[in-house]
Amino acid sequence: AALLLTVTILLYVVVYTIWLKRRTAQNIVIGGASGAFPPMVAWAAVTGDVSLESFVLFAIIFMWTPPHFWALSLFSCKEYESAGIPMLPVVCGEAHTKKQIMLYTMLMVPVTALPWYLGFAGIFYGATSVFLGGIFIWLSFALLRDEFSVDENSAKAKKVFFFSIFYLFALFAILGLENLLWRLF
Repeated sequence: AALLLTVTILLYVVVYTIWLKRRTAQNIVIGGASGAFPPMVAWAAVTGDVSLESFVLFAIIFMWTPPHFWALSLFSCKEYESAGIPMLPVVCGEAHTKKQIMLYTMLMVPVTALPWYLGFAGIFYGATSVFLGGIFIWLSFALLRDEFSVDENSAKAKKVFFFSIFYLFALFAILGLENLLWRLF
C-alpha cells in the first residue's frame, strides 16, 4: 500500500502537475491514473494485496476522468486558456472535445458494469450501472449532437459534468452498500 501511495503521489506531483498539465491536451487522460489509484491503495492497505477488483475500480475512475474533466473544461475554457493550461477545448476546439466526451463515455459505461459481470457486485449494481450509464450516454450525445450557442453549450456541458459526479458517487455507494448487505445477510 505504501508503494502504491508513493507511486500515486509521484504520478500526481511529477507526471501530471509538473510535466503534463501545461504541456499536452491529453493531460487528463495520462494524468488520470493518479486520480484512479486511491481505490487500489485502499484495497492494498486493507487486504495486503492488489486484486482484480482493485484494478476494476481503478479502471472505472480512469475511464470516468476524461468525460468528467472535459465537460468541466468546456464551460471553463476561457479560464484554462488564460491560465495557459492546454485543455482539450483550448487546443482542439469544442467540437472535438464533445466527440472525445462521447467516445470516452461509450468506453466507460461497459467498464462500470465489470463489477457485476465479474461477480463481485450484485444485480442491483449491474442494473444501476446500465441505467445510469444510459443517462450518461444520452447527456453526452445531447452535448455532441447540435451546435449550440456558448451559453447553451455551457449549460449542456454543466449537465454532463454534474451528472458525472452523481454517477461515480452512486456507483461506488451502491457497490459499498451491496457489499455491506452481503456481509450482514
